Amino acid sequence: MLDALGARLTNAEIARQFHISVRTVESHVSSLLRKYGVPDRRALAALSATVPPAAAAPPDTLTGLPSSRTTFVGREEERAAVLAAFGGSRLVTLLGPGGVGKTRLAAAVAPSLGYGGAYIDLVPVRDGFVAQAVASALGVTERALQSLEEAIAERLGREPALLVLDNCEHLLDTVAGFADRLLTACPGARVLATSRERLAVPGERIVPVSPLPLSSDAEALFLDRARDADPGFAAPAELVTSLCARLDGMPLAIELAAARSAALGAEGLLTAVEDSLRLLSGGRGGDERHRSLRAVLGWSHDLLDEEERGLFRRLSVFAGSFELDAVAEVAAGGDRLAALDVLGRLVDKSLVAHRGRWRLLETVRAFAAERLESSGELEDTRERYRRWAGATATGLVTATERADGWHDRFDAVADDLRAALDQAPEHGLARALARLTYARRFVMESIDHYRQAAACAPTPDEAAADLRDAGECALAIASSGRAYELLVAASGKAAEAGDGDLEAVTLARAVVVATRHPGFGLAERVPYERLCAMVERAGEAGDGGDPVVRAHVSAAAAWNATRELINPDAALSAAAVEAAREAGDPVLVSSALDAVLSAAARAGRLTEAHRLAGERFALMAEFDRHEPRAGIEIVDAFHTSTTYAIAVGDLPAARSVAELVLHDDLISSSPSLATSKLVMPLVLSGEFDEAMRYAGLMWQSRGRDDDRPERWMAPAICAVALAHGLLGDTELYTSWRERANAVAGVADLAELPNLAPVAAFVDARVALHTGRFDDAALVVERAFAGTSHCWFSTYPRAAGAELALAAGLPDARQRIAQAAEDAGQNRWAAACLLRCEARLTGSPDDLAAAVAAWDTIDARFEREVTLALRVGQNRSL
Repeated sequence: MLDALGARLTNAEIARQFHISVRTVESHVSSLLRKYGVPDRRALAALSATVPPAAAAPPDTLTGLPSSRTTFVGREEERAAVLAAFGGSRLVTLLGPGGVGKTRLAAAVAPSLGYGGAYIDLVPVRDGFVAQAVASALGVTERALQSLEEAIAERLGREPALLVLDNCEHLLDTVAGFADRLLTACPGARVLATSRERLAVPGERIVPVSPLPLSSDAEALFLDRARDADPGFAAPAELVTSLCARLDGMPLAIELAAARSAALGAEGLLTAVEDSLRLLSGGRGGDERHRSLRAVLGWSHDLLDEEERGLFRRLSVFAGSFELDAVAEVAAGGDRLAALDVLGRLVDKSLVAHRGRWRLLETVRAFAAERLESSGELEDTRERYRRWAGATATGLVTATERADGWHDRFDAVADDLRAALDQAPEHGLARALARLTYARRFVMESIDHYRQAAACAPTPDEAAADLRDAGECALAIASSGRAYELLVAASGKAAEAGDGDLEAVTLARAVVVATRHPGFGLAERVPYERLCAMVERAGEAGDGGDPVVRAHVSAAAAWNATRELINPDAALSAAAVEAAREAGDPVLVSSALDAVLSAAARAGRLTEAHRLAGERFALMAEFDRHEPRAGIEIVDAFHTSTTYAIAVGDLPAARSVAELVLHDDLISSSPSLATSKLVMPLVLSGEFDEAMRYAGLMWQSRGRDDDRPERWMAPAICAVALAHGLLGDTELYTSWRERANAVAGVADLAELPNLAPVAAFVDARVALHTGRFDDAALVVERAFAGTSHCWFSTYPRAAGAELALAAGLPDARQRIAQAAEDAGQNRWAAACLLRCEARLTGSPDDLAAAVAAWDTIDARFEREVTLALRVGQNRSL
């Protein structure tokens, strides 16, 4: 309910979505107002961004599994065969011709397997979009440095899970590759596929799905469906047997025939089927079952009136399911009432299925498509289909701007929008689909659509804007190399159009990408001289009086001030902030503030960096989250906010921001990345049990490419080692320390200047706590090694100073004085040095001051061990 309010849905819209009354919605809203103590719906909507989302489906739930209003008949042997096949394989394919009942069997047997997961209908899915279809069903999105397939594997993890991939025959190679990679990456995953051909993946088990036995199940199915149409239906058993025999026991053919039973009776049905089969007698080649099904389809079609035939064949242009407005627009000349009437009649005749939305079964759709192609209406229908797709995509873009519950609506029509774009690439549709897929967090697809838009843009400046947005999408998923290339290409198009401002902006952004984000996939460093020339050209091309242009050019100059990467000039950075504020663009302000923040951190001004990180974080409330250029600022604002809150020892702030990361749609789809932000503040706060829970998820969901180091995870893994060390588990402490080295791709973190302080702190703090002082001098030396301006350097210095004191090292006082030089910028370090003072003086007042300092930052474990000094425990902590 809170999510719906956050999407700005009205009470009536919420009632329809949840299938409850408006009065019930009003009651829930009142309860939420009381629960959260806020005055109105607007306040509840604001809360929705910070309150964790509603609980996910239970782990044994299969989402998206199609329900049916009719009974499932027979198939006991096949159901048993599926269960037995999964006993020896993780990939089972139900194999059989169209219309034989593979989908119904899959839907019936899947829940009995006992796994959670998702059902995915691949009928509307085009080649290359299988991962998107699965991701939509699982609620998975892309993130930085991770493909959509990797995100799916991360979501499924190593626990038991089931994917039902229905109707694979038109995507065999794509589905086979996807299934093979998924099963390799996810040891607990199972795949149940339905197809007319085997996938040919190693380990695949085939369960053939044949027509229903004539002596039992076929007749039972016919009678069940006939009595749905006419509760009083009755017919001699031998007549029903003969009819089902002529239909070859094919379930779809039986259901189509039974739908006519009320009008024709059993004898009339048998005569009609016999006549239809005779019409096909000249073409008896191929599968006899296909011949009988085709005969029933042709016969059913011939019984339609002209209005029904026209709508039926035009419905075949839809790739997936469809709603009434789409049918009216594309197939019924805009007449909703007529469309609804004819749809109802087609549903009654079993030619159209209705499960919330309407759809044609694939076998039926192929038959209807043949009729459309021979009708002379194909091009006109496709043109109306493309116009509908363009209007629908534009409407959905508007819905994203209103946060108007658009996700499900987009997922329902996405395959049709893609199909329409493939039929005839058009700039407006390509750009709208790019915007929508970015908002849906299918970022790689969004890049492709922006490039499609650029390719068919009517003018060079529009092509430049498309390429620029493609570059910003690439940057949002940490693909700097691609972002740089796209932005340079955009500047070339802008120059071609004679748009100096756009050329300046795109050139400046390319420079910023190369100098601010070089570690995100730039295969080779861009030569410094080239970057300088780009900055100079940007200054020449753009209007220096335009604050937007000036902000971009100033940012480029600041980040490119020296040959050293990620080393912006402070004065030029301040000028970029001033221009960005004048432009009134919060995304530009955030980007410029990061330059000022980075300059401050480089100079060792961690308190200032923390303040600026908080200022950036607050700006996110003003971002349009569906705008590609905001993506990198959102990701980076979360990163700097947690990093510099920890850097200054503000553990409550670090934990608060990290908890928000868990629910942010750009980051939370990666459990490893999201949880890594929370583990360290939890450990430093002494919340070991909670930290361990998140640590397990972080480790299990990490990337599975052992050849690609994940250095960003190393600090969090070191924090887990620290927790085990403080809990006295030497074996796990050692194991997690080794894991930190492994994800960083080095034998020892001491080799990496930015990570060495984290490892040194962990080792020093554990040595202090356990009283293992044999190599204390070496551990202390490591704690004070390296630059004092690393974001984490105050921690190892403070811990090392206390270790030196507890171990009785001769230079302990000197180490304490050295640590005190920058401890004023870190509350954890300051509290640690207060504890050192209490050790030296034995004063109760000094001890109380240390306890109060730990209280201030909610470091509960450190508070408890500090209190323990009162009862004369040994020197270890």
